[in-house]
Amino acid sequence: MIIAGEIDLSVASIVGLSGVTFGLLYERGLNIWLAAFLGVIVGVLCGAVNGILVARVGLGSLAVTIATLALFRGFATAAMGNKSVTDFPESWTNFGYSTIGKTFLPQTYPLIIFFIILFGILTHLSIFGRRTFAIGQSVEAARFAAISVLNHKIILFILTGAMSGIAGVIYVLRISTAQYDNAMGLELSVIATALLGGVSIFGGVGTIWGVAAAAVLFGSLEALFNLQAVSPNIFTITTGTLLIGSVMIPLLLGRINRFRIDRIRENEKNAK
Repeated sequence: MIIAGEIDLSVASIVGLSGVTFGLLYERGLNIWLAAFLGVIVGVLCGAVNGILVARVGLGSLAVTIATLALFRGFATAAMGNKSVTDFPESWTNFGYSTIGKTFLPQTYPLIIFFIILFGILTHLSIFGRRTFAIGQSVEAARFAAISVLNHKIILFILTGAMSGIAGVIYVLRISTAQYDNAMGLELSVIATALLGGVSIFGGVGTIWGVAAAAVLFGSLEALFNLQAVSPNIFTITTGTLLIGSVMIPLLLGRINRFRIDRIRENEKNAK
């Protein structure tokens, strides 16, 4: 999403709304597989709403997703209220938080690896990925190259919504609870992970592998803070600091590089 020059700040609210949908439907007697599927579909629909508002209506993604951040969280709150759903099958909740055998690897690890490889191929080895980078580097150039920019952006928002929906179901299973405030505040970590992983906030630059490495770093840092009983506020401050650094450092390096190039050109000009 950021590679294409757009941003989605509503991801955490989509995670929460998808989880609430999953929990409420299961509580009311729906088959758990179908409830999980419909939870993901809610994520897809939320992504489609964002995509249409940005690409078709022409609103800025920052403004749209700040609005839908509140809207989707409001839907989750209205649907769930202050109650929570906790009576999920043990076989499902084990998938959310248990490890593989005697290892420290979570049972969700193979699924995470699958999606990293899938989106790595989609981003770096497919026409879709090349078009995403092209849009992020220059929308006008992408249009001249006959890329359907509007439709492509809608697809990106839908993919983001779908992944947020899947994350919403897994988040519920991980904490064995569906409630309206699941993943609240997670959007900061999501954006920080992407930028720390080498994705440019201006679009057109980034790799899935860098983002995956940054996600491991953030997860390890959070686990370390939890083990040391460090205040969650300290983790939030750390995340914010890393977010600022991940934006400022590439910007400063770029300016230094441009300054060096200008000096070299000036010296060559003077030498002539």
